[in-house]
Amino acid sequence: MVLADDLIDGNPPVLKQMVRIFDRRACSVIAVENIAREDTQRYGIVAIRRGSRTPHRITGIVEKPDPRSTPSTLGVIGRYLLTPRVFHHLRRVKPGAGGEIQLTDGIAALLVEQEVLAHEFDGVRYDCGSKLGYLQANFRYALRHPEVGAEFRRYLSGLGCRIRK
Repeated sequence: MVLADDLIDGNPPVLKQMVRIFDRRACSVIAVENIAREDTQRYGIVAIRRGSRTPHRITGIVEKPDPRSTPSTLGVIGRYLLTPRVFHHLRRVKPGAGGEIQLTDGIAALLVEQEVLAHEFDGVRYDCGSKLGYLQANFRYALRHPEVGAEFRRYLSGLGCRIRK
């Protein structure tokens, strides 16, 4: 599953990184990113064993925890490779945060019977669900685009912007 509000520039692409893990471990894989503690209330947050390395075995997952009680600062980013068993659990989940059925709750139930891994991906994430993140992604991709990159760079220079390569 891919959520559209996250654009991730990875090489290899994040889903390819995750498929490699899935092929080796044959279990669900979720993309995560270390986020600021004060932002945990905006994300699903995973709990992992301290000192583990990516991919981490998830020991718990909670939707939008208070920063004072968050199990970690590993926020779930909109990339999921889930086994079909999650649908069994989603049918039984009661509405959670915001009165909605939360995928996080289905994953939490899945953890009881299957391993689920958290992958700290290689790449840069743009939060296109925010105005600033959307603009940052557009600028970054425009500057690298083979058709418009050079012209866009000249345009920005004309505005007095200094652009690093």
